[in-house]
Amino acid sequence: MEKYINIIKNSYSGYWNYLKNEIFFQNYWDNYFYGLIVISLLVWGLEFLFPWRKNQSLFRKNFWLDTFYMFFNFFLLNLIILVALSNSASQFLDDGLSLINLSISDFQILDVNQLPKWLGLSIFFLVSDFVQWNTHRLLHRIPWLWNFHKVHHSVKEMGFAAHLRYHWMEPVVYKSLLYIPIAIIGGYTSKDIAIVYFFTIIIGHINHANLGWNYGVFKYILNNPKMHIWHHAKTLPEHVSFGVNYGLTLSVWDYIFKTNYIPYSGKDIELGFKGDESFPETFIDQELYPWKKN
Repeated sequence: MEKYINIIKNSYSGYWNYLKNEIFFQNYWDNYFYGLIVISLLVWGLEFLFPWRKNQSLFRKNFWLDTFYMFFNFFLLNLIILVALSNSASQFLDDGLSLINLSISDFQILDVNQLPKWLGLSIFFLVSDFVQWNTHRLLHRIPWLWNFHKVHHSVKEMGFAAHLRYHWMEPVVYKSLLYIPIAIIGGYTSKDIAIVYFFTIIIGHINHANLGWNYGVFKYILNNPKMHIWHHAKTLPEHVSFGVNYGLTLSVWDYIFKTNYIPYSGKDIELGFKGDESFPETFIDQELYPWKKN
């Protein structure tokens, strides 16, 4: 037990020091704090220059709430719970495997250090995105997970910051299901992860932005605003009642598994979910909603 207490303590102090280094610019290549700010400002600028819904305000409904969610979920959530939880769970798994004289490295099926950099990064990205696509489907299909995911779908006007409006339980689910697939093809550096992460943040911001883009022929590969708007549609046909267009960064999984749905321009469709009229509007109440609902 003492070992786990020390892991939790070290996780808090380690991440706090890391966050200070981010803010005071002592981390350069993988500085997520300023990277997020720069990406957000650039995509917000695109919304200003090329708005899809021209009558939508630049400071749209719940703009500041979503901005708070963006920084809370990207940084403070790690400090409060995720890093300590992740490190403890990793150690618990290692301890469990050691009881049968195994370690997570025994399950490693691929060493990306033996591959060209571009191929290793591509494998990491594809595996991550596919696992997250499946996890996203679970968030819609399992009722108690859907109660958490409602926070994200409570967005009524789409904008870049809506990308990171989600309940803190979502990354717990995503990271839990992603841990083992990534661990068995390990060997990635922090720079490798930063490249993929920044790319996914850019695409995710654009997907939620007030932009009418679909990338032409590349729409069958990359998720895009005209596709993702239908994922947030309040009303869908009965045969897709669990949702559509689950892609996070890639749209190709939806086309392969027939969950794609773009019947017409979704520029002015109503967003949300059935019963969202009674969904709470403040951060604290939204965070508490799933627990009260359950």
